[in-house]
Order: sequence, then C-alpha cells, then structure tokens
Amino acid sequence: MPIYFYGCITLDGYLATKDHNLDWLYTSGSIEETSYDKFYKNMDITIMGKHTFNAIKDLDNPGSIYSSTTNYVFTHQKDLNIEVFIPVEGNIIDFIHYQDKNKNIWIIGGNTILKPLIEANFFDKMYIQIAPVLLGDGIALFTQKEQLFRYKLVEVNKYGQFAEIVYEKL
Repeated sequence: MPIYFYGCITLDGYLATKDHNLDWLYTSGSIEETSYDKFYKNMDITIMGKHTFNAIKDLDNPGSIYSSTTNYVFTHQKDLNIEVFIPVEGNIIDFIHYQDKNKNIWIIGGNTILKPLIEANFFDKMYIQIAPVLLGDGIALFTQKEQLFRYKLVEVNKYGQFAEIVYEKL
C-alpha cells in the first residue's frame, strides 16, 4: 500500500494561512497547470483532515474533484453532507493499517494528518509543488518532532508558475 503526499505550499513552506485559507493557492494558477490529473488517476483512496475538507467543500461540485476514489475525512462530525466524503475518527496510523494493501493512498492534508505519518516514516513518495507566494506565517507543511528522515529526489518539474519536486523514501 503505497502512501503519497501530493500538495502545494508557499515559497516559505506553508500549506495554508493561519485561518486555514487557501485563496493564495487558487489565485496562483490552475490545476490544469500541474501534474494533478496524471497523479490522481493512480490513486484509490484519499485521506484528509477536517480543515482541508472545509477548504474544498464550498468549491463548485467538490464531489466531482474526487469522484473515482474512496475519500475519508478525519473529523468528529458524523455527516459531511457531500456524498463522496466519508467521516472517520481515530488514529490515522491504525486506520491506514486496515486499508487494502493493494491500494494507493493519497494523504491530502492537513498538518494534523501529516505529522504522525511523517513521524512514523509512512510516506513512500511526496509530490510537493511550490507556488510563487510568501505568506510570512501560516500552517507549515512539516512540523514533526526533531528526527532525521532521508528521501531521494526523483523528479523536478515546472508547471506554469509552480515548481514541483518529487521525493521517494530511501
């Protein structure tokens, strides 16, 4: 069961503003300028936190964005009101252990989901796109405990205004 991170950060390393806003991302370019379609076609399961879900739920037809995957949202909320998103609770590490080993899992974010997975060295591959934006403060991509993890750079791409770096676990 390969586990992937695919996401965009600012030049100064933030996933979102302090109030979980992603407007900086939506005004930096379009999804068509990235490797998203190619990446998404290979995914079977998506997992995100409630703040990430909140950032996308008001987009036009958010269910269509993740229409071919099983989509889990870690939340205490029992109903998310969008059919293709399944609310789940509990420990993210335990949850992943129960998933089909033949499925590709995309961890969308946010940091509450990412941190324990990074600390457990779960990511097989990370696609990190960098937008030409400086926020100065916000929600950082990496906030794990001080610990050394090494990855191998396997690809560097330019998509419009986005730079994409792809790393694999050693």
